[in-house]
Formats: sequence, C-alpha cells, structure tokens
Amino acid sequence: MGIRFILMVNKQGQTRLAQYFEYLTLEERRTLEGEIVRKCLARNEQQCSFVEHRTYKIVYRRYASLFFLVGVDNEENELAILEFIHLLVETMDRHFGNVCELDIMFHLEKAHFMLEEMVMNGCIVETSKANILAPIQLMDKTS
Repeated sequence: MGIRFILMVNKQGQTRLAQYFEYLTLEERRTLEGEIVRKCLARNEQQCSFVEHRTYKIVYRRYASLFFLVGVDNEENELAILEFIHLLVETMDRHFGNVCELDIMFHLEKAHFMLEEMVMNGCIVETSKANILAPIQLMDKTS
C-alpha cells in the first residue's frame, strides 16, 4: 500500500479534510495530525516539500490558504505524489472553480467523493479528471 493518509489543512493548522487508508484510533489520528501539521507549517518556502515523520514520508504542497499533506510509505516516489496533489487540486478547481477552504468545508462529501474516485485502498486508481468528475456531475443533475 502506498498512500496511508491525505490531509487538507488551513494556514492556522485546522484540519479541513482527513482520509485514512489504514486503521488508527481517533486519539492516534489527532496526535499524528498535530505533529505533522506543526512540522510542515513551520517550514519555509525554500525547504523541500518532503518530510520524514515516524514511519511515514510526508509529501505536502501549499495552494493559496490550504496545505495538502499526503502520508506515504518510505518506498513511494515523492514526485509522483506531488503530481497526485496537483491533479487533486486541478480536479477540485474544475468542479468548484478555483477551489478554496470554504468549498471544502461546505461540500465535504464531494471532496471525499473525488478522493474516493482517485484513491482506493491507498493506491491511485484514476487520474482522468473527466472520469473523476462524471459521477459527481450526475449526482448534481439529479439533485
């Protein structure tokens, strides 16, 4: 399994979306998120976007006011994960039109649905924006 978790966090360190692909208790998740967020938000723009934490490799990227953090196995390709983060942002941009923190907060189920279309059991299974958004557009038409 490659991807262990995906987090979307604002500049204040508040988690806006969390998706885990391995079992952790709520207390373990809360502790892990706090440690990782503090570590990543403390870094400056000149430092690389990869951090090792516990048994994870954290790949992160900042877009406007949101940080996208992905925890992966140590064998995972960091550049491929950066591309995955970019694809996720582009897909959300296409649907929401310049995605922001409020889009995630008010349409959390759609954000989770996009992630579930892209990642299954920690493996990236879909990279086509059209294929990712097609079920969401169908749901929007019916409601």
